[in-house]
Amino acid sequence: MKWKTETIQLETHKQFELFDLTSEIEGEVYASEIKHGLCIITVPHATAALIANENEAGLKEDMMTRIQALAPEENNYKHDQLDNNARAHIIAGILGPDLTFVIEEGRLVRGAWQNIFFVELDGPRSTRKVVVKIFGEK
Repeated sequence: MKWKTETIQLETHKQFELFDLTSEIEGEVYASEIKHGLCIITVPHATAALIANENEAGLKEDMMTRIQALAPEENNYKHDQLDNNARAHIIAGILGPDLTFVIEEGRLVRGAWQNIFFVELDGPRSTRKVVVKIFGEK
């Protein structure tokens, strides 16, 4: 069994933002030379998440509207007394920090319209990380 771990870094510019990481993740899978295995993608942040969905402008706007509605802005969150980002923590907890994809014939098994998105929920941030763990057989 072979494995590879890579970290992708990005900078965010808005409080709520989607970043399509599909090409970067596919590049890491290709570079790993793993033919059959798994690709686990995770964000080591409590106020960010990952989703898989279509990269179409209207849908992305719809997604961000619904994501923000998961935790209303006008609420009396107790955590906001500490650092004013309870909403981001709550949404990140609902969406989740990781995704897993099967690798077959050296490629991610994903739907034709299924892209991999980093979801910023507490930006802007100068550095966000996405950890990619690829393992399997060459």
